[in-house]
Amino acid sequence: MSLHKARIKAFEDILEQDVIDFEVLQKLAFNGVPDDKGLRSLVWRILLRYLPKEKSARESTLIKKRQLYKQFIDEIIVSPGGPSDHPLNISPDSSWSTYFKDNEVLLQIDKDVRRLCPDISFFQSATEFPCPEIVNSNGVKRLHKRVEQSVLKYSTLERRGLGVAKLSNEIRRSESITSGDYAPLNEGCEAHWEVVERMLFLYAKLNPGQGYVQGMNEIIGPIYHTFAIDTNKEYRQHAEADCFFCFTNLMAEIRDFFIRTLDETESGINYMMCKLSDCVKKNDRAVWDQLERQELRPQYYSFRWLTLLLSQEFSLPDVERIWDSLFADSQRFDFLIYICCAMILLVRENLLNGDFASNVKLLQNFPPMDVSLILNKAVEISNR
Repeated sequence: MSLHKARIKAFEDILEQDVIDFEVLQKLAFNGVPDDKGLRSLVWRILLRYLPKEKSARESTLIKKRQLYKQFIDEIIVSPGGPSDHPLNISPDSSWSTYFKDNEVLLQIDKDVRRLCPDISFFQSATEFPCPEIVNSNGVKRLHKRVEQSVLKYSTLERRGLGVAKLSNEIRRSESITSGDYAPLNEGCEAHWEVVERMLFLYAKLNPGQGYVQGMNEIIGPIYHTFAIDTNKEYRQHAEADCFFCFTNLMAEIRDFFIRTLDETESGINYMMCKLSDCVKKNDRAVWDQLERQELRPQYYSFRWLTLLLSQEFSLPDVERIWDSLFADSQRFDFLIYICCAMILLVRENLLNGDFASNVKLLQNFPPMDVSLILNKAVEISNR
């Protein structure tokens, strides 16, 4: 039996257990989940605590959650009980006031999801399972229509303590890529980016304390892609609902990266950047000294790495492989720090010979590299 087949069999055996041994699954997934037979999509659902360890409870969990998601779509998107009072009513409880606020958020989401993973055609292609109530509504129920009809001029969302300004400055794709945004599909069809837009809008509505922050599109994209290409048709059909809840669970763990007021707490982004700096110092003093001398702070390059779980530094298949290890990390997200440290150490020669400008450029545009090299190096660092 080939090594690859043996790995698939190992996953199948553990997933067949009446009660999954979570630690064993983590150990196995940490070294990568095979692309075959929808294994990754099932393993991620379990590692992100969406599906229970008990096999007997999975079916009922899925039915309940998928019905709940359908309810969210019906209540928040299909029939949100549209604005009934006067549009000039300035009361904060006015349904118009809510509608306009929602449109501001929607403008930002719409802009972001039309640029998701531009190096692959997946997000601009049609989903097999469009939402019937929405795609057959003469455009009335489609979120991007609301954006087009909205009279509001696009304005960057205010800070509101959510790190938007900081993120929008940090998270930039090169202009050449972003010049062509994805177009909506015709009545009756729906592109994958439109599905992602709906999930993010629902998330913002259901989590008003946090709302939508630029960059969340980069976190939800790889999860949705993994679920939407599942070999199991039933899982593909419910990719949207399952992805929504997995994304919500993941955001509950990393949301502090996105909340400015928590920057300094143990779960905040500055704390993570300090941990990365310490890790470099401990593992390669020469490189750390060089970055210190050049005053090349982790903020200049690792803010995006850490906040977006490296989703913008690598191609989608590589991101999905990295996320196998991150989701399987029992000390979430310690291994993320080790991966970032490994990336820095693997370009040490360039860093030691480079000036400030070339080093910033190198770290902000990390060179293509075999991802297994980086992961092996990260494991080596974690074992020291």
